[in-house]
Amino acid sequence: MLDLEDIFGPGGPLQSALPDFKSRWQQLRMAQRVATALEHRETIVVEAGTGTGKTFAYLVPALLCGSRVLISTGTRTLQDQLFSKDLPLVAAALGRPARIALLKGRTNYLCRYRLARIGPGGEQLTLDTAASDGATATTDTDSDDGATSLGTMLARIQRWSRTTRQGDLAEVRGLSDSHPVWPQVTSTRDNCLGNKCPEISRCHVAVARREALDADIVIVNHHLLLADLALKEDGFGDILGAADSIILDEAHQIPDLATQFFGANVSSRRIENLLKEIHTEAASYLAHIPSDSDAGELVASIVAAVRGVEQAQQQLSASLPARTGRFPLAEMGVQLNAQVDDLAHSVQTLEGKLSDLRDDSPLAQLGERVGDLVLSLDRIANLDDIEGVRAVEVTPRSFSLSLMPFDISARFLSLLQSRRCGWIFTSATLSLGEDFTHFTGRLGLVESPTLKIDSPFDYPRQSLLYLPAGLPEPASPKYVSAVIETALPLIDAARGGACILFTSHRALSQGAALLRSCWSREESPYKLFVQGEAPRERLLKEFREDGNGVLLGTTSFWEGVDVKGEALRLVIIEKLPFASPDDPLVKARIDHLQATGGNAFRDYQLPEAALALKQGVGRLIRSEEDYGTVVICDPRMMGRGYGKVLLAALPAMSPTRDRDEAMRFIRKHAPRSVAASEPVAADASGTPATAAADASVPDATAQSPSARTATAP
Repeated sequence: MLDLEDIFGPGGPLQSALPDFKSRWQQLRMAQRVATALEHRETIVVEAGTGTGKTFAYLVPALLCGSRVLISTGTRTLQDQLFSKDLPLVAAALGRPARIALLKGRTNYLCRYRLARIGPGGEQLTLDTAASDGATATTDTDSDDGATSLGTMLARIQRWSRTTRQGDLAEVRGLSDSHPVWPQVTSTRDNCLGNKCPEISRCHVAVARREALDADIVIVNHHLLLADLALKEDGFGDILGAADSIILDEAHQIPDLATQFFGANVSSRRIENLLKEIHTEAASYLAHIPSDSDAGELVASIVAAVRGVEQAQQQLSASLPARTGRFPLAEMGVQLNAQVDDLAHSVQTLEGKLSDLRDDSPLAQLGERVGDLVLSLDRIANLDDIEGVRAVEVTPRSFSLSLMPFDISARFLSLLQSRRCGWIFTSATLSLGEDFTHFTGRLGLVESPTLKIDSPFDYPRQSLLYLPAGLPEPASPKYVSAVIETALPLIDAARGGACILFTSHRALSQGAALLRSCWSREESPYKLFVQGEAPRERLLKEFREDGNGVLLGTTSFWEGVDVKGEALRLVIIEKLPFASPDDPLVKARIDHLQATGGNAFRDYQLPEAALALKQGVGRLIRSEEDYGTVVICDPRMMGRGYGKVLLAALPAMSPTRDRDEAMRFIRKHAPRSVAASEPVAADASGTPATAAADASVPDATAQSPSARTATAP
């Protein structure tokens, strides 16, 4: 039997099956450590620098260990890639076939029952009602350039439903999860009928769960894993029960996600939808019994209790701030907090009335959901502010109440220890320098062994870190204008292929407006791709294919953006990604740390910013053949003492403050001419590859196509 050195080494089965595979000692080192952890069911934390090939480094041991392994990812994109491409490819190379299952949250699967009931008189809203409620259709990028209407998309789903086996809505051409038809053809824990559904024998969620229980390797996402781990809310059994080991890729997301799952959230929409269903079922119930019977009087009292909840919700809504935003409940005054208590009590009264129904009717079954609502509201109303932050978020059409605990470490560790299996946490961004304690401390993993594997990339040769001088402080109203003015000649020197990362939507909008004021639509030298103007995946696809575009994004674009080769050769970071201290959740955490004797900046704000910056910088170099420049515009990088901490968290890029040196490096690695590059194929070693050729140096005296001063429009 081949050992890991043979498998990952030159001439091994991976290289034989995958011509582009590159043997890397870093990948082998990680695979060996993962294999040991799987064998002994250890809990370990592994940071694998970009280019390590961590995907194959955990897939090979997972296939060879002979036990049941669950792999959790941060995105559905990676989940699909593992299931459809990477796992079958590695299994074939090793000659180790395995039963593999893909399992997503229930809202990713078609609900046949709800699809059949769409229309007038059905349980759900009609499509016209959904459309008039402010929903908009998405663009069908695979067929035509116009918006796909609700009726057209529904017809497409109905045709697809007759042939699909998995029922995964990702299979439907042109359908995104933001399309208004999506929630009407899927179920939630709240509206699923479970075993009482007439379609249970053909239920795609139930089939997917059964297949997962029979599989050797199950691929899930973090949301589903945490729901099962912390809340057991998905209703079809414990998917972790038989797992021998769990591998969490993109594990840097786990602390924040786990905090959300260990908290509570109640939205006005959730309450309204539940009350609407109770009204409907109560009317149906009364239609079959005399109104003056004991049962009829009980149902009438239930309807009265529903009105009590509606009244309490209306009173709470009327007391909320008129402006939109998120506000700490602790600062909202005694009256508002009393109204939260009133809402909780009214829902509790409704639960009591429903529990008096001693039958198996749909109305009685709604009592379980009301009970869940009671538990969430009770936690929000009664949480001690020293334990977590309670907030209310107000939007133009609704509100939501939430709580997030400050410290989940003990609870998370207890849940891990209650399951006798191995836990492997891995990501490219888990440490600050050599220190993992910011990550491990939040999850209670401070006693777990850690391993840091540096990237195999030659950062000093492949990249440059430019820290421009002379920009104003970020608080200046002219700051974004100064950033764009700094960026323009750099983008021209690179001939496009740039990504500008912003820290707020306001700065993103201002930056996009400034660039458009400099580049008229008719004369623009580069195509602009702006977050929010098209679905994320479409933006990234078109940016890659263009090859010389300029991509603008904020928070969600700082990670998970994998643009290979010359299509991305310049990353410009507008501002250091410190969380806004005005955010009530951030402010409450800062206050909590200070009240308990901690140093909020050192222990929370700075580590969070360093890890986010590390993610943003990591968008640039994705293979050994990539070259590029990172520009961090924020003057605090050099002007504050903590800049050294941030620099230490980054790859070992060659730093400079010299504009001329930066321009020379950028021009050296720019393409000869502005022409769309070919799409780049994926690497065969479990790490990104590139088809980029080594660019030559264009004429340094060439006229810049867009060098002009950016001014606020």
